[in-house]
Amino acid sequence: MIATITHSGTSPSAHTLTAAQLVHQRLREEIVSLRRRPGDPINEKEIAAESGVSRTPVREALLRLAEEKLIEIVPKSGTIVAKIPVDVLPEAIVARTALEQVTVRAAAERARGSDIASLRAILELQRESQESEDYRAFHAADEALHRAIAQAAGYPGIWTIIEQLKIQLDRYRRLTLPQPNRMERACSEHTAIVEAVAAHDTEAAVQAMDRHMDGLGSSLGAIRDLSPEYFTGDVEAAYIKWGRGVARRS
Repeated sequence: MIATITHSGTSPSAHTLTAAQLVHQRLREEIVSLRRRPGDPINEKEIAAESGVSRTPVREALLRLAEEKLIEIVPKSGTIVAKIPVDVLPEAIVARTALEQVTVRAAAERARGSDIASLRAILELQRESQESEDYRAFHAADEALHRAIAQAAGYPGIWTIIEQLKIQLDRYRRLTLPQPNRMERACSEHTAIVEAVAAHDTEAAVQAMDRHMDGLGSSLGAIRDLSPEYFTGDVEAAYIKWGRGVARRS
């Protein structure tokens, strides 16, 4: 039986996690943030030693990561971080867009003054991280903003669903941040979303969110070309699946 470890903190969501869950959480974050890059080896023994656990919970965590297609377990060859499958990205964008439309529309209808103040504060944090070119802080603020929109909408559970479906999308998004004007454009798009929510303009909020989500896919071909070793699959086929024709390179 795997021992449990208490995850401390002030968050009301803090709870007891098993050793396997903590190892999974840590490795998942390292892979999604690209600190562990596609092709990097995963050493079960080293992870167990670093985590202070036996190899049993590590194996359990690795099996879960394999199910999420974040690692590849090759019999007799070892375990490596999986490449980003381009064919799943368009579907993830379409699904996320549909869910974000629901939350931003409801947020525009229901947001209170305190919700709007919170959104604007997060937006300011993101601008500061943009100016300092702190990609990790920028991504964290991005996540916080979209989560806060779902909370203002009264649908925090929808954000949980979004988090589950955007695993591979997040890996791709990390590669887009260093591109020229990418962070500035994201901040501008977020500003339009927040101001539409503040004005309680539901249609403008949905349109602003749609433009923001559309931007995720527009540079897929260019990002793949810059870092081909990170991806697997046919970008052109992915764009056709998405209904966009040939891959754009802008």
